[in-house]
Amino acid sequence: MLAAAEASMDAAAQDDGERARNRAKLYAPPTGAQGPRRPGARPAGRGMSLDQAQALMAAVATEDAQVTGGRNG
Repeated sequence: MLAAAEASMDAAAQDDGERARNRAKLYAPPTGAQGPRRPGARPAGRGMSLDQAQALMAAVATEDAQVTGGRNG
């Protein structure tokens, strides 16, 4: 499908410069597309840091101990 679109755009182009611009538009990434990210990176504003996760786990463990009365299992 891209080949047909490219051929149609090439046929309508006036010169090589216009052909190159058309080809760049045709094969450009979609608007708003993000580039490659680092492995393990998380999007901005989402998730929590390791320190926050550990603090949450400690709070849950404390609350669990209070609710169960210190019984384990």
